[in-house]
Order: sequence, then structure tokens, then C-alpha cells
Amino acid sequence: MNGPTTTPEDLLAQLVAFDTTSHKSNLALIAFVEDYLRGQGIVSTRIPAPEGGKACLFATIGPDDIAGVALSGHTDVVPVDGQAWDSDPFVLRCADDRYYGRGTADMKGFLACVLASVPDYKARKLKTPIHIAFSYDEEIGCLGVRPMIAEFGQSLPLPRLTIVGEPTSMMVVDAHKGPVRWNVEVTGRAAHSSMSHIGVNAIRYATRLIAELERIEAEMKVIARNDRFEPPYATLQVTKIDGGTATNIVPVTCRFGFDVRSVPGLDVDAIERRVKTYAETVCLPEMRLIAPEADISIVRANNVPPFGVGGESEVVALALKLAGQNKTHAVSYATEAGLFQEAGSQSIVCGPGDIAQAHTANEWIAISEIAKCMGFLKRLGDWAEA
Repeated sequence: MNGPTTTPEDLLAQLVAFDTTSHKSNLALIAFVEDYLRGQGIVSTRIPAPEGGKACLFATIGPDDIAGVALSGHTDVVPVDGQAWDSDPFVLRCADDRYYGRGTADMKGFLACVLASVPDYKARKLKTPIHIAFSYDEEIGCLGVRPMIAEFGQSLPLPRLTIVGEPTSMMVVDAHKGPVRWNVEVTGRAAHSSMSHIGVNAIRYATRLIAELERIEAEMKVIARNDRFEPPYATLQVTKIDGGTATNIVPVTCRFGFDVRSVPGLDVDAIERRVKTYAETVCLPEMRLIAPEADISIVRANNVPPFGVGGESEVVALALKLAGQNKTHAVSYATEAGLFQEAGSQSIVCGPGDIAQAHTANEWIAISEIAKCMGFLKRLGDWAEA
């Protein structure tokens, strides 16, 4: 039996009201979605976080014996701390043909549209199933979707196609960069600064490593280019640094992190090998002449693969048809699409809202974007029923 139809606006208001900032639980929102789907006669599956406190949700509308199209979105949002909002960020506000609230653009607007489309999908005789795949912790490295993807082909069906509804202004995005992050810790030997010759200055060797990273970055601007992106090359940045104890002590430790935004085809493993080789063959031999205990640790902290799919793919053709467009786009921000693609599900990124509004104070989504997304999802239902 079908449950009552709920408008995307009503659903968006309810979704925004859940404070699902990444450092908090999303379970209340997941329970809300479960109840909503249950009211539509749809059974859903929770995929709990290994550490508890959060979960993904997966559901199928239509036949359960064939692979279908997944509508993928994350439930977490970024913090509002330190931002000057004109209204409560967790209370939806409508003004100037916009909906304001944390997550409206990134990406609860898409989640609301998906849920609002459920009664329509349920009423159809779908030949191709439509899957709902909601994740957590996307904002801190696309972490939460991984346990769900690990269940594809096991307890969950592997979707044939995946549409990731990140804010693209409903343009079809078939490529994006991928962030890879490393943490580096340099350990030297402390000494009085007047006796620096018996110490090993960790900051000095950290800066030498950073200089090597700058050389790598300069090379990437030449060899790792893709003119579809802005900027049209892979980027490398040192994003944080901390070291030293006092101005009269040779610093014994220095820690820094660096980030590569890779384009499809870039060998990030080669970058890591080069940095480690430089540390082991240039820095450490000098450091250990004075301090045998000196060390350099280089650890990859996170890896979100860059995403790229050929123009002949089924999901690209489908998304262009549903969006009424004839060309695809590339973006420099990252999504979960690359992880779905690696798992064997052809993926695309297309969703309502402007990425320029994501993470900002007074985040908003245009009402017209909600309408465009609802039209896209209705046409998906037509296709899945044909």
C-alpha cells in the first residue's frame, strides 16, 4: 500500500532539521528515512558504521533480481561554527525563490527530491529497479560510503548505474579530481640552540621535504594536465604544519600534511614513492650521522579516487537524455562517484544546487533547482518503466 505523497519542500524542511554535522550521529535522520520508506511499503537496509553511531541506508524499488540505477547522496553536512547566519541554519527558510539552511545545496536538496519521487516510483511497474543509497561522512573523505560499497555483490546488489546527486546545477558531470592526503612527521634531536651542532633540527628537514614537494608540483603542472579542469592540472599543497618547542631549543619534531588533487590518470603512488625515497636517501642519512634515532614517517591519511568516465558509457547517455543536455562537464571538487565506479557501477554526477553555495553561511538552493531535479527523476521513472 502506498503511503502519502510528501512534497520535496516538506521533506527538505524535515531533513535540514536534523543536525548531521559530520562529527555527530546521523541515526535520527536514517530512522526518519526508514519510517518514510516503510510508509511507502519499501523495506530498507541499514549498513552500520564499524565504530557505531552512524549508518548508511540502502533500499530497492522495483524488481530485486536484476541490477538497477542507484540514486546516491550523503546525509552529513559541514559545521556552521564561526559562520554568520541570518537565521537558524537547521530551520528551513524560504525567501527570494530560495530555500536557506545547512545542507540545502550540499546535498539534502537531492535527498528530498529522491524521497519525494518514491511514491511515483512505487506506483509504476518498473522493469529496471531504482536503488536508494544514502551514506555518511562524505565531507571528511568519502568514508561512510565505503562499508556500503563493500556489501555490493554480497548482502546488497551491485547497481548497474549510479547517479550521484551532488550540486552541479543539474549539469551532467563525468569527471572530477580526487583528493589524496598524507601526514608527515619528522623526528630529530633536541639541543640547546647555542649547541645546534649536536642536535638535528626537525623543521629544517621538514622544509627540505616541502621543497621537494614544490618541485613535484611544478612538474605536475606540465605532465598531469587536463584542460577540462580549472585549474587544468593536478595540484599539490602543504595544508598544515606544526613544529618546535621554544625559541632556544633545536626542534625535535615537525609535523605537516599535504594534499594532492589528482586528475584521472595521475599516478599518486609514484608521488608517494618519490617523497619517501627523498626522505630515505637524502634527509635521513644526514640526520642519522648525528642522531641515529632520527626518523621520518610519511603516512597516507585518505584517498578519494579521481573520477572519469568515457562518453560512450550507458550512464552518461542516460543522464544527458534525462537532463535534456548534449555535453558533459568536469569539476575540481570530489564526490563518491569514483568509489562507485571502482566497484563496478558506471557512475555520473548530476544534482540540484550550485556548488558555490556549499559550505557557506546562509547556504541556499534555488526553488527552480528542486523543480529541475524532480523533472529529471520523473523522467528516470519513465525510462525505468519502459
